[in-house]
Amino acid sequence: MKYQTTENVQSIPINEIQPFRNHPFTVADNEDMAKIVESIGKVGTITPLLARLLPDGGYELISGHRRLEACRKLGLENIPVIVREMTDDEAVIAMVDANLQREHILPSEKAFAYNMKLEAISHQGKACGQLVHKSRDTVSETDSGRQVQRYIRLTKLIPQLLKMVDEECIAFSVGVELSYLSEYEQQDLLEAIELEDKTPSLSQAIQMKKLSQSGRLDSKIIERIISEDKPNQREKISFQYDELSKYFPKCSPQEVQRRMMKLAQADYQRRVRNRNREAR
Repeated sequence: MKYQTTENVQSIPINEIQPFRNHPFTVADNEDMAKIVESIGKVGTITPLLARLLPDGGYELISGHRRLEACRKLGLENIPVIVREMTDDEAVIAMVDANLQREHILPSEKAFAYNMKLEAISHQGKACGQLVHKSRDTVSETDSGRQVQRYIRLTKLIPQLLKMVDEECIAFSVGVELSYLSEYEQQDLLEAIELEDKTPSLSQAIQMKKLSQSGRLDSKIIERIISEDKPNQREKISFQYDELSKYFPKCSPQEVQRRMMKLAQADYQRRVRNRNREAR
């Protein structure tokens, strides 16, 4: 079989390959994994894995964690691997860059991946005597340095809140602001979210961040803020104009709205008069 590389490819036993330490990307057993298993089952592993030799023997996987898992599911014993000499920092950078090519990446995965790569780049800069204050600008080809830093802020969230960001229960921008709260404040916030069954808006998150930074945020204030109604959480009623036009012929949408308000007010006043009569 011809592989998509000009480097030497070795056939290595799967049980000798270890996942990358602190690998921040999830190897999920989902539809994508099913497609990889199906593809490898039909045509084999066209693109070899990338690994480095460990000092105590065996190999540390740099790129190809999902392909490795797919081969395990298929019961394969060996897998094609490119073995390359790398320092720890070079390995981190290569691992992150390879996995950022995935189509679906959770905010938490990107957050920890960017954090690992930034530290590796900083180590390399310090080792060479270079300034590293702009390292975050070189972390990603798609996200700006500022956006990279915003992702890295998510690593400061407690796991439960970070999971809510991944599940889109909490918006990314809200999660960034909440990351400035202390761990204890985030625990209080989590309890308030569960109690009120509400998540904070961006303005509420910014408000809590400012109170936290001034030392004035406590559990009671958090609960009060979360319990407030937010415009996007108020129930709304909407109608299509076509649904109502037959009851209000030759009326514009604005006129239909005015007439419906008058009808609602008249009905309310009628019910009030009826209650007053019954109370006499």
